[in-house]
Amino acid sequence: MSSDIITLKLTERKELGKAVKALRRDGLVPANIYERGKESIAVTASFMEITKVYKAAGKHHPVELTVEGKKHLAMIKDVDVDPVKNTLRHVGFHAVNRNEKVEAEVPVKIQGEIPAERQGLMVLQNLDTVIVEAIPANLPNALFVDGSKLVVDGDKVTVADIKVPKDVVILTDPETMVADVQTPRDQIAEADAALEESKEASDVVVDNGTEEAKVESDKK
Repeated sequence: MSSDIITLKLTERKELGKAVKALRRDGLVPANIYERGKESIAVTASFMEITKVYKAAGKHHPVELTVEGKKHLAMIKDVDVDPVKNTLRHVGFHAVNRNEKVEAEVPVKIQGEIPAERQGLMVLQNLDTVIVEAIPANLPNALFVDGSKLVVDGDKVTVADIKVPKDVVILTDPETMVADVQTPRDQIAEADAALEESKEASDVVVDNGTEEAKVESDKK
């Protein structure tokens, strides 16, 4: 659960629109705190600090924000990332109530040993996160599926297989695939080639038999 407290100190900003480019050049990341029924608060934080918080909290862990001495409990909901540098350009925090349920995007991980991998098969994880609902204190840092269910080609695990903690509800469709087992293409190609060689060898044997039978028949 989200028991660890993650904190971030922010500074109110007046720079809006194109003026935020100057903030980024100074090593700051612009952000906004949104709260239902209130005007958003424009803020900034150092690039290093807000990046560290985002890596720790993601979109599933509440963050205690301090702005000019005032505290806000919030979740990171919107993130703008530079497509070239892969760095944060803007962060949107949404204020939440400690006692009210919120929706959050929680990572999904495969837990334990995966038998299929021991056999040289390929396990593809198709879903990295699910949407859950819970009060902020009960939000899990991650959810897990049992890797032992992935054994042979075609095996799969879905959202329905995820271990769900008490007081947490998964909103993502339970039939959505989380991961499945596939045979690597090179193994498929080798198997096809072996099968083709086997067929050719079988045809040669049959043809030889037919030819010998014809020769014997002609002798008679």
